[in-house]
Amino acid sequence: MNTHVLSQLRSLEAESIHIFREVVAEMQHPCLLFSGGKDSITMLHLAEKAFAPARIPFPIMHVDTGLNFPEVIACRDRWVERTGVQLVVASVQDAIDRGLVTEPPNGSRNRIQTPVLLEAAEKNGFDALFGGGRRDEEKARAKERVFSFRDDFGQWDPKNQRPEIWSLYNGRVHPGESIRVFPLSNWTELDIWSYIAEEDIDIPELYLAAERDVVERDGMLFAVNDFITLKDGEQLQRRSVRYRTLGDANLTAAVESTASTFPAIVEETASVRITERGATRGDDKVSEAAMEDRKREGYF
Repeated sequence: MNTHVLSQLRSLEAESIHIFREVVAEMQHPCLLFSGGKDSITMLHLAEKAFAPARIPFPIMHVDTGLNFPEVIACRDRWVERTGVQLVVASVQDAIDRGLVTEPPNGSRNRIQTPVLLEAAEKNGFDALFGGGRRDEEKARAKERVFSFRDDFGQWDPKNQRPEIWSLYNGRVHPGESIRVFPLSNWTELDIWSYIAEEDIDIPELYLAAERDVVERDGMLFAVNDFITLKDGEQLQRRSVRYRTLGDANLTAAVESTASTFPAIVEETASVRITERGATRGDDKVSEAAMEDRKREGYF
C-alpha cells in the first residue's frame, strides 16, 4: 500500500496556505503586514501559492519607520512590482510631523509604530492583519494563537484567546474588533531559511555575509550607514557579517558570519542557540517584557 507523507517543510507550507485561505473565506478586509524581512517575504510567497494563478486578494501594508535599510525598501518594491499586489504605506515620520506620536529620545521608533499601525488599519477598514511572528522568536510571541483576537482598541489580552482545536479558527468579530493572524506560528528560523533555500526566494542581500564596515557597541556589531556614525573613541572595523533579522538600521546589529549562500545560512542557523531577536535587536533589550508590552498596546 502506497502512502504519501509530506516533508516537514511541505507540511508547514500546507498549514500556512490553509490559514491564508481560511482568512480570505471568513474575513471581509484582510491585509498582510510586510516589513521586507525574511518572514514577511516568506508569507508573501506563501500567499502567492495559496491563490495562484489569481492575484493575491488582499493588499500589503508597510509601517514605514523612516529608518529602513535601503536594501529592504528595494526588495519590497521588487516584490510589489512582480506580484502586482497593492501596497499601503503607513508612515511613522508623517505621524510624527502631524503630532500623532512623539519620537522618543533613545532613537527607537518601534514603540510609536503601534498608533500608526492602528490608525492605518482603521482608516482602511482592515479586520484581519497577517503578521510574520513565529513562536520561537520571543516569549510573548510564543503565547499567541494563530488567530489572535484584538479588541476595538487593537489591544491583545493573552488570557482572553479563543481555542483552536483541530485547526478550526474563529474569526468572528464585532465592528471595530479585528484578528491578527500568524501563518508562520509553527515555523522556526531554521524552517524559514530551509524554505527560502528550497524555493530560491528573493530576499535583501543584507542577509548574506559580506565584508562590511562595522562598529562594536554593547557587544554587538552595527554596520556604519546613514543612521549610524562613529562616536568619539569608536573605531571602524572591517568584518565579514550578515543580518539574521532586519529592523531599523539604527538599532539592528549584524553577526559575524561567512555564510554567503542559502545552504551556508541553513547550516549556520542549525548550530546557533540564541534567537535572532535576542542576538541582534537592540530595541528589544529595553526590558524582559518589552515585546509583550507592545503587543498589549496593539503591536503585531
